[in-house]
Amino acid sequence: MLKAGRDAEFTEFVAARMAALRRVAYLLCQDWHRADDLVQVAITRLYANWHRASVMDHAEAYVRTILVREYISERRSGWARRVSLDGGMPERAGAQPDRDIALDMQAALAGLPPRQRATIVLRFYCDLTVDQVAEVLGCTPGTVKSQTAKGLGALRLALEFESNGSATGGQRPASAVSGKERGHG
Repeated sequence: MLKAGRDAEFTEFVAARMAALRRVAYLLCQDWHRADDLVQVAITRLYANWHRASVMDHAEAYVRTILVREYISERRSGWARRVSLDGGMPERAGAQPDRDIALDMQAALAGLPPRQRATIVLRFYCDLTVDQVAEVLGCTPGTVKSQTAKGLGALRLALEFESNGSATGGQRPASAVSGKERGHG
């Protein structure tokens, strides 16, 4: 009987947060199918530790931490570097105010390295503090601040290029060219 109550409590918790977890996962990996896989791994790990997580004040933060760490771990694996599946954009029932801007931002976010992307998503989409993000990512607040600054700078350059790219004949400004493209990495 105790297990049935635990399972019901877990099911209720996950059902209430599934949509938010999927959105966070999608922002991280930019693919709805991969997002579903990440959420599945996160809730499976949450279930295995539900006895501990259910008594926490912030069980949602706990599962979000699992989700982000799984994403980063996956991106470090050799498989992620060899295989890149491109998922199509999902159909949306409601209209967005400016779909072009949303798509530009999504593309710019997708271009960030995984750690910067995770930092930006956690800071600005999940509205976590620097200390909370540091805890989730297992790093120092200084690292979060530098990753946030680098990520925002890269987003600004990418979005600036998108808005000015056609005006400059498709040439990226020199500041937007990465070190790798200049032969420095």
